[in-house]
Amino acid sequence: MKVLVISSVGDAGELDLCLKAQGSGHDCRWFFPKTPRTEAIGKDMVKVVGDWRSWMSWADLVILGDNTKYLREIDAWRRNKPDLKIIGATQEAASWELNRTLGQRVFEDVDIGVVPYKEFSRYDDAIAYVKKENRRFVSKPCGDEPDKSLSYVAKSPEDLVYMLQRWKRAATLKGKFILQDFIPGIEMAVGGFFGPGGFNEGWWENYEEKALMAGGTGPSTGEQGTTVQVVKRSKLADKVLKPLESHLDEIGYCGYVDVNCIVDEKGNAWPLEFTMRFGWPTINIQQELFEGDLIEWLAGLCEGRDLQRLKLNEIALGAVVAIPNYPYLSPLDKVLGVPVYGITESLHPHVHPCMMMWGAGPQELNGKIVEAPMPLTAGDYVLVATGSGTTVREAQSRAYSVTKKLKIPSSPFWRPDIGARLKKQIPELQKHGYATNLVY
Repeated sequence: MKVLVISSVGDAGELDLCLKAQGSGHDCRWFFPKTPRTEAIGKDMVKVVGDWRSWMSWADLVILGDNTKYLREIDAWRRNKPDLKIIGATQEAASWELNRTLGQRVFEDVDIGVVPYKEFSRYDDAIAYVKKENRRFVSKPCGDEPDKSLSYVAKSPEDLVYMLQRWKRAATLKGKFILQDFIPGIEMAVGGFFGPGGFNEGWWENYEEKALMAGGTGPSTGEQGTTVQVVKRSKLADKVLKPLESHLDEIGYCGYVDVNCIVDEKGNAWPLEFTMRFGWPTINIQQELFEGDLIEWLAGLCEGRDLQRLKLNEIALGAVVAIPNYPYLSPLDKVLGVPVYGITESLHPHVHPCMMMWGAGPQELNGKIVEAPMPLTAGDYVLVATGSGTTVREAQSRAYSVTKKLKIPSSPFWRPDIGARLKKQIPELQKHGYATNLVY
């Protein structure tokens, strides 16, 4: 099959997807806008092209890595070439995620209760509102905002006022944003793969960690690692995914849809936001629970067929492996060309390259140190290490055994506690009928 992967950035996990396509015998091309910071990603590993448009007629399957650019043109391809299989967001689907206010209205349209929120376009108005209410809120930008630190969970009204004042001085946010009421509880998400035939079998219950450091401390990076389980029946999916089926069909969506929620102490599930695309690194971690050809399955999804065999009730876990100065920008010479040792044949299925390339590095061959072909870093977000098992602890052990076998001579690091919060939270969730198959 001829596969075209399109990204507007090139620094997430599309490289791994391209490598999986190649490894299954498919002819794959990958497009992303090249910049000095991204041009080395995938070098001599996959075929990178300079213009996605000229490859659309060539492709049998088009996979969108994100949902921020090119959607108007790609929607035109959907209309004009309906036989072309495209996995990913339409303009309408992307707006569910990027326009936070619209996303909340979509939930409300199908009678899914949402956390009370208020939209703002001026910092002064938001500051006055927080001072008047004098309670905790969660601030989230509306629109395509790459800076994850702008999604902020306030610890108090005082610190949110400070952050709003700081963002105002820096003119950080250009568009609208919302303030949601803070609701204490357990963060849990559920996703599904949707196509013309509706949702495929399997609900992907997942528990992500957004902060850089153990215990949920440090800056938000979007996602540092996640615990995932695919199940046949899910109370959370019944509440926040199944009611959306007719809406998804109406907008012609084909791909992965995920709803992140807070489950409060009474067992109420409050949807927070949509993800209308692959999650990164969630899709890397999900591969632990797929069997067979991922690309053939995605093509089947476009046709309304469910071809995938899943490891139901097994648990997968993954952690991002990075090098300094992640998550902040580093001088390029510090993050390019660092050797990644230890990726053996047995380890290969559990190592998911992100910012990597192929080149020459020092290796021992026949008792001598020589320059030889090997994987190298092409940025600071190097790879995702994954493992799976019948319990969270078993999946943890296997994922972190991967990180320990890798040798990267540039102070590599990863968050060491992915899944740890579930030891305490599983009994609380199961008391309310959620996560019934999850075992710590």
